[in-house]
Amino acid sequence: MELDKFIRSVPDFPKKGILFRDITTLIRDAGAFRNAIDKFYEHYKDNRIDKVASTEARGYIFGGAIAYKLGSGVVPVRKPRKLPAPAIREEYELEYGTDALEVHCDAITAGERVLVFDDLLATGGTALATCRLVERLGGKVIGVAFLVELLELNGREKLKAYDLFSVIKY
Repeated sequence: MELDKFIRSVPDFPKKGILFRDITTLIRDAGAFRNAIDKFYEHYKDNRIDKVASTEARGYIFGGAIAYKLGSGVVPVRKPRKLPAPAIREEYELEYGTDALEVHCDAITAGERVLVFDDLLATGGTALATCRLVERLGGKVIGVAFLVELLELNGREKLKAYDLFSVIKY
């Protein structure tokens, strides 16, 4: 199945000059969504993943489904001040500004094998911040995975220390 055919391109969102790759057109199609989840499962099924750390908000849609297929737990990685219990914070740059992410202090225990997932790889800042959060809690990043990778933004370069897998490349 050619999953790139299910992605809608939206010009000038969230601001002028950005071509937004909208995954909602893929996830609304049961067959395409299932096919995407199966691709991640096939790639990681032999890696003994303890947790899938996924970034809000679109990352949650896939992160939970991937974790279910792998028999893993899910770690929600959130924007600041959204988590109810003590959390650690990591600031990062993205293609159109700066932001920060947080994760609960008890979300990952030392030695756990963690797959980092987000829906899209642009400049790599969000994924790198998530990897740093995982490592600060003592987890081992087994891989970083994305539904969509924007090649021209070269985010892969920031993540060269990690095994990277993406399904759709633009």
